Amino acid sequence: MLVPGRSIFDYGCGRGGDLRSLISMGYTASGWDPGHRPDTVKTSADVVNLGYVINVIEDRVERAETLRAAWQLAERVLVVSGRLVWESRNLIGRRVYDGIITQSGTFQKFYEQSELSAWIEQVLGVKPAAAAPGIFYVFRDESAQQEFLANRVYVYRPQVRIDPHAQYEANRDRLAPLIDFMTAHARPPKKGELNTTNQDEIKEEFGSIGRALNLIHRVTDDEYWQQITAQRRSELLVYAALARFGGRPKLSQLNMTLRNDIKTSFGSYRDFTVQGDRLLVAVGNPTMVIISARSSKVGKQTPTALYVHRNALAELPPLLQVYEGCARTLTGTIENANLVKLSVVKPQVSFLSYPAFEREAHPTLRSAVTVNLRELTVNWRDYSKSPNPPLLHRKEEFVSRDDPRRDLYAKLTKAEMRAGLYECPEQIGTEQGWQRALFSRGKLVRGHRLHNR
Repeated sequence: MLVPGRSIFDYGCGRGGDLRSLISMGYTASGWDPGHRPDTVKTSADVVNLGYVINVIEDRVERAETLRAAWQLAERVLVVSGRLVWESRNLIGRRVYDGIITQSGTFQKFYEQSELSAWIEQVLGVKPAAAAPGIFYVFRDESAQQEFLANRVYVYRPQVRIDPHAQYEANRDRLAPLIDFMTAHARPPKKGELNTTNQDEIKEEFGSIGRALNLIHRVTDDEYWQQITAQRRSELLVYAALARFGGRPKLSQLNMTLRNDIKTSFGSYRDFTVQGDRLLVAVGNPTMVIISARSSKVGKQTPTALYVHRNALAELPPLLQVYEGCARTLTGTIENANLVKLSVVKPQVSFLSYPAFEREAHPTLRSAVTVNLRELTVNWRDYSKSPNPPLLHRKEEFVSRDDPRRDLYAKLTKAEMRAGLYECPEQIGTEQGWQRALFSRGKLVRGHRLHNR
């Protein structure tokens, strides 16, 4: 939301630490706070932040009035954040109204994720978009919200192979914006979609965009562009399915580039929405979920779930991307989660954090955010202080087919299998169990190599 040229107003800015940081980074930012900056004039801004303010207001009427006041100032988007119920597990306090008075004497209201979303919609009459647990965006313009939602669909593109050609090599930089557009949208740009300077440079060299396109197709494989077309169509289908949750937008509420993509891939907006609805309905069918999971070319299969690294999510079948997207619609993006667990026995998605995944051969689980799609609940579990946390093996099975370290992971797995370390898989799923297995075989792991002790 914070891009150069946009103004920011922090509604309830406290002592202004965030404002000082934003201003030092070149943003136009100001803020108001009833305790620390009461004399500051409340001004409209592109982005208004109501950050962890509503959870400290005891009076429900005042809480709603504060939300409305912040919304009135937001010209583009209002960011609303509040504390979630899992933060109160170990908190000692006294119940007051719908919250508690903590030992430090402050009031705190803790929300369920779905509760906070519903309250924002009830007060403002606008459905918010979940950005992260406890954080929501409320957009002033429907097209801005749809652009945000469309950009959250995972994107995968195979590597392109360029055949040697003197004219192409001489104009590689000039043609790059055109190839990038075609790769992103699976079609040539229409009038006004390509930067004017780039377009003029291409026309000056080739005479027309069409001649430049002919050269690009001469030096690339038709099969590559067929893959791009299929991939873009799948991405649009995922977006069509997930757009249902916010109330399907009208075609006129989408930006022109997205409209052109839909027309190219589906012909009509009606066909686009009908197929998106069918995909969303299929996600509610347990048989379809398990069939799709078992046919996936990426991810680690277990009897109850499919585990996928975040760099492979775009390579999942569209149905599974919508399944994961349903969970993300509720909870927003879990920034630290690098693995996703898609249950095939119940409607549940877990976002797992393994901070040392790239660094360690057998990383341990730090935390898990689990979304139950039947109950519409979001729960968090902390493993950081566990003496025996869950641990990963066979890392190559989780990651993208294009992951540059996949072969390294696979070589370690083969060495561990030859050493007999996987003979009792039920005993090595935790850190202590794995260390016992290594010790019993006289082995240890350094980096991503297996050694004798």
